[in-house]
Amino acid sequence: MTPSRDISRLLEIMAALRTPGTGCPWDLEQDFATIAPYTIEEAYEVTDAIARGDLDDLREELGDLLLQVVFHARMAEERNAFAFGDVVEAITRKMIRRHPHVFADKDGRLTPGHVKEAWDRIKAEEKAERAARRPREETAHKSLLSGVKAGQPALTRAMALQRRASSVGFDWNDPRAVLHKIREEADEIEAALDRGDAQELAGETGDLLFALVNLARHAGVDPETALSGTNAKFERRFGYIERALTAQGRSLEEASLAEMDALWNEAKGGESK
Repeated sequence: MTPSRDISRLLEIMAALRTPGTGCPWDLEQDFATIAPYTIEEAYEVTDAIARGDLDDLREELGDLLLQVVFHARMAEERNAFAFGDVVEAITRKMIRRHPHVFADKDGRLTPGHVKEAWDRIKAEEKAERAARRPREETAHKSLLSGVKAGQPALTRAMALQRRASSVGFDWNDPRAVLHKIREEADEIEAALDRGDAQELAGETGDLLFALVNLARHAGVDPETALSGTNAKFERRFGYIERALTAQGRSLEEASLAEMDALWNEAKGGESK
């Protein structure tokens, strides 16, 4: 089978990989749940390529992300639920509906603000239509938080949950109160460490992270962006340690923690100058 610019070739490849008896054993073992983490990972890699400004890599990563869509669609087709063409039809219908100022006969041009208002209104209409199609028992109770999508990264979803709760006044008025909560959660982690309870420690660590996201929200800081910046800073400073030890003819394994910590502080001091 040869490569092609036609999406049908990719669909044929996936079908072949998922064909019992002749397909790939690994691909045949997968289901929606096992593939979902790869889908999220590929989306992050697309974002990373964009952040690095690497368009060649972006082309490759977009292909990997497209493969995830094809994979999920193929598994759905095997269950007679829907096929890739149905996915394409659904998104094209949605885009046409959400852009009446482009695809419908309208006089004049809308401002970006008006476009956003129309987009939000149409999304709300679509959401109501989907809810109406669900079984009655699924729509019996509608929580304020039910509109927060579950597939987001945990930090991003924590921020969204807190914002939604804040909209009805369930929030602290002073960031210092959040800081007090962070100290309280840290004390509870210390108590869990003393008790040696791994399950409790995991729960308390989650509570601390949630409180930190809350502080970021009150400070007007995006936690994902902040953590990405700190990750980059950590890599930069750790790289300084590696280069300094290499210049001394030594490896990381040969250095003590005190020596590495001293080099870390050198790297930190150099950045602040």
